[in-house]
Amino acid sequence: MRTSVRVLSDEEQSQVHERSLRILGALGVRVDSQRGRRLLAAAGAQADEGTRIVRFPRDLVEESLRLAPRTFSLGGRRTGWDLPMNAGHSTLMVDGEAIYALDAATRERRHAGYADWQAATDLIDAVDEVGVYWRMIEAGLAGDTPGEVVHHWGETFRHFSKHVQDSSPGPEQTRWLLEVLQVVFGDRAAVRRSHPFSFLLCPLSPLVLEGHYTDAYLETAGWDIPVAVMPMPMMGLTSPVGLLSTIVQGNAEVLAALCLVQAAAPGTPFLYAPALAVMEPRTGRFGGGAPEHALLGAAATEMARFYGLPVEASTGSSDDHVPGIQASYERALNWTLPALAWPDILVGPGLLGGSMILSLEQLIIDLEVFRRLGRLHRGIGSTFDARTEAELAEVGPGGSFLSQRATRDAVRSGEWHISQIGVHDPFERWVEAGRPELLDEAHEKVSSILAAHEALPLDESVERELRKIERRAREARPQKVALVGTAGEAAVQQRERL
Repeated sequence: MRTSVRVLSDEEQSQVHERSLRILGALGVRVDSQRGRRLLAAAGAQADEGTRIVRFPRDLVEESLRLAPRTFSLGGRRTGWDLPMNAGHSTLMVDGEAIYALDAATRERRHAGYADWQAATDLIDAVDEVGVYWRMIEAGLAGDTPGEVVHHWGETFRHFSKHVQDSSPGPEQTRWLLEVLQVVFGDRAAVRRSHPFSFLLCPLSPLVLEGHYTDAYLETAGWDIPVAVMPMPMMGLTSPVGLLSTIVQGNAEVLAALCLVQAAAPGTPFLYAPALAVMEPRTGRFGGGAPEHALLGAAATEMARFYGLPVEASTGSSDDHVPGIQASYERALNWTLPALAWPDILVGPGLLGGSMILSLEQLIIDLEVFRRLGRLHRGIGSTFDARTEAELAEVGPGGSFLSQRATRDAVRSGEWHISQIGVHDPFERWVEAGRPELLDEAHEKVSSILAAHEALPLDESVERELRKIERRAREARPQKVALVGTAGEAAVQQRERL
């Protein structure tokens, strides 16, 4: 029997839905995209061009929920790799958009650069637990011209061979993205069929769908590109006080974007992905280490299941700036409830200091936390049957089961979780080994993984086409846009507020 957890009752889930519908129907959402307002109005919403407020009737929301597919798969460049949604599996997606990196040698914080991006991307490409890419740092690839934008996506697909989730700063840049996807994955039909890329759309809390960013997404309409909708309401700052209030607001923001997505292209694959958060009350900033994030991450997963939608749950950050005791207990505790709720995608490993500092060593520790949570999720599982009774009779009172075949089989089959990092030897052996510390062991593991990893190469014909696209993009008139990646424009504006 698998372990399960509930933080919202059936009544509370229905209450979240009904209150979200009231917000959407009475208060509405500001939609800054004229194209978006026209699509929603054509679908049955009430759009006020003067105020840009769009109100959503119940039947529009319910029809949009009906149109969103319950199952689909996220593909990638790697042969045979596939990530089915709503199929009982869970994978990790790294946290994104750090500004700094923690130097493993000096343990000092410094500004992150391209080498940090490459190391982080190669590391997550090499480990099986991470199935979906986010750009872990801002620096190194971000640019403000079409050529730099194309270069960013080319480098991403060169170094990461599983599923990529990213976004675009504007409609023109999206058109370049679609060219890149066709070159890397074959053609438009192949992109539609395998879903190698998903678009991250981040409404601005409270209750705004931004214009340029929304229009950037709408350029993908008709490509069947999955969209993950990730508003980031923060209790006490960009959402009302109260966890349930934050859940309701985030849910309303997701549903509003769902209506837009399905109005633009009915049947588009959709990921329910609100990053619900609480303000750090002593500073007014986002910290990430508060235990309330565990409750919010689990609640987001439960609301997605309420609707039958695949879910991308964000939680498990840390207030601490270096790997250590605080970062470890905050990560482990804040992941436990959401992981036991078992989202399709769990966001969060690898960053510290409120998701501002990259630490590859912390990422290795986080992978071990996730493996342990997977064991908790699998639950009790085994049975006491006639074979077990016969084994007990064979060993007899006072005997040992160590030499039994069933014991050996159980070790190999996963009845025990075998840790891949940390101290598990007796004290004397630990002393003889020089009293190794976990952080040093994690650093050695990072080094060994990166030394052994070889990125899956692109075909030379693909490389030639990518170079041609990049040359054309660099010759295009420069546009002053900032590449908004995994955290999205909403997250950047939220940081600027703080």
